[in-house]
Amino acid sequence: MKTRFYAVYLGALTLLLVSSCGSLRAPVFDQYSYQKGTELKVDALNLMDKATMSYDSEKTAIDTFQAELDKMLEYQKNRENNTISYAMWKMITNPDKNFIGGFLKRWKEKGTLIGPFITEAKGQVSDALDLILQYEGKKDPVAENKLKAILGIQ
Repeated sequence: MKTRFYAVYLGALTLLLVSSCGSLRAPVFDQYSYQKGTELKVDALNLMDKATMSYDSEKTAIDTFQAELDKMLEYQKNRENNTISYAMWKMITNPDKNFIGGFLKRWKEKGTLIGPFITEAKGQVSDALDLILQYEGKKDPVAENKLKAILGIQ
């Protein structure tokens, strides 16, 4: 009787521990996210250099790039334990923020952009993507805290 009680007790305790620790799991390194994020950074910066030309002349390249961003966002959305990365990719692609989504929106509205603006915007986009790549590559707590601060997540 005592053995059965201990078996049930240990089973319940184990179940409780496993279920409570599930929310503490950190996301693991994801090679695809890191590699695709690196490709998107290079493509974004190269595309931004072309913003001195008319938006319409680069529409095919912009549409192709936008499709790749959309794929990344969808991929991040469906990864398990990925709240921070997904939120950052949403911010980066948001046309109302000062990252690549906002840059593309402004380029479309203005038709062309000037060099100093492009240089400043490239710095912001590059820094944001570097931060997410650092987080994706190392699952670094420092990068995680910076991302949380940017996103307003505590």
